Amino acid sequence: MPNISGIQWRIRARCGPIRRALSRRPELVVRLRHDRVAARGFTPVEVLEAVETAFQGAEVGQIFDGSRVFDVTVLLPAAERRSAERVGDLLLTSAAGLRVPLRELADVFLADSRSVIVHEGAQRRQQITCNSVGRDSASLLAELKRRVTAEVTLPHGVYASYGGSAEAQRGTRRELLVHSMLAGVGIVLLLAIIFRNGRNLLLVLANVPFALVGGALAVFAGGGLLSVGSLIGFVTLFGLSTRNSIMLISHYDHLVRVEGLTWNLETALRGASERLVPILMTALVTALGLLPLALGGESAGGEIEGPMAIVILGGLITSTALNLLVLPVLAWRWGRFSSRTESPTA
Repeated sequence: MPNISGIQWRIRARCGPIRRALSRRPELVVRLRHDRVAARGFTPVEVLEAVETAFQGAEVGQIFDGSRVFDVTVLLPAAERRSAERVGDLLLTSAAGLRVPLRELADVFLADSRSVIVHEGAQRRQQITCNSVGRDSASLLAELKRRVTAEVTLPHGVYASYGGSAEAQRGTRRELLVHSMLAGVGIVLLLAIIFRNGRNLLLVLANVPFALVGGALAVFAGGGLLSVGSLIGFVTLFGLSTRNSIMLISHYDHLVRVEGLTWNLETALRGASERLVPILMTALVTALGLLPLALGGESAGGEIEGPMAIVILGGLITSTALNLLVLPVLAWRWGRFSSRTESPTA
């Protein structure tokens, strides 16, 4: 593939060592010198058939033993075939009876070759891989596509395709976002049915941006790479923060609707103080459970759990603090809670 090596060397500074996915192995090459072959009375077919017979064997007959049949194969002894340097000593006999070693008729040398020639879709495939260093794989792949398109001229019938973790993460992110949006719509509909009050529903959802602040700060502190694990952490974090706000808003509704309190600042402060311990305990238990994952995120197998735990921990700090400090004030100012004798208003 022309000019590919130049691109490889230029991007080596931004990614790990570029390597071919297929392992290489030494290959013995016998290149005939046709002028010497003809001068000594040989034909190229005779020389190549003699080499093939000597090192791969040739079937010359069969032996019958009752109902069993055994092929008779002629080839050099194993000791003569172990050393590549002795290939040139193979003696060939011409039709005129002249015996000549192979090295006088051909150039015999070792070369580097593919161990396996892989095919896909009836076409040969050569795979080149690298690991990103100091940057995310998605940006590396985008730059690689741009530079290959601009700087590499591929011959007819040759094309480049891209895969690996970056392409897999792109598909995973797309599916995760779509499924999360569908689940979010369903959750909002269920909350709307339960609360039957638009303002209270918005107060419950107000904790989502509270959690988003901490999660975004955690991602930024970790290098600013938004991985699949980070996205999973955000989805989990939004669920945890929404649960805490549901605990607070539903308790406000209980104080007014069941206990008959008047909705005012005193009731808002009482509800926040009564829900202080449950909210702190749920956040603390979750944080302690995720702390080992966050500390061991660099270990093998922690590519998903580590970023997820860091995002959840960062978001829990801000969402818990703002849920206990800001949300009661917002609820006192904008919340609408009615007793059993009153009809709820939006």
